[in-house]
Amino acid sequence: MTKKIVISKVLAIIGTVMVWLPILVMLVTGVIGSIERNRLMVDYLIPAELFPLVGIGGLLLILAAVLARSQRKWIIWSFAAMIFVLVLGQVIAMVSGLASGRIEPTGFWWMLVISMMILYIVAIIFLGIGGVKLIVCLFKKPVEPPVA
Repeated sequence: MTKKIVISKVLAIIGTVMVWLPILVMLVTGVIGSIERNRLMVDYLIPAELFPLVGIGGLLLILAAVLARSQRKWIIWSFAAMIFVLVLGQVIAMVSGLASGRIEPTGFWWMLVISMMILYIVAIIFLGIGGVKLIVCLFKKPVEPPVA
């Protein structure tokens, strides 16, 4: 096994764990909070608050995909989409006045910002799926042609 493949495997595993961790934390704390309060309680901002973890994990996945020459498009596009919708949501919140508190969190602008947050979480999930696909490709045993 070449050094490049070993490095790709390590980077892919660490990156995938880092990408999925905020989603897992959001779900676990949501289940615990919902059980304790007898109503649905999910902090959907956790993935955005843990962006440094997701960002570093995504960069590790990009590096692993480039080294392995596998799943590059999936991982790079989902990483780019994740960054784009997060920044777009923040820009919309700032321009509309939601970020400063100038307007109430209701109506069109609020729904648009929440939609960007949902798209951000979906992009993280796609990035995580890309990481899992990369790991599967890296650990798949090569098929040897039959000897005639």
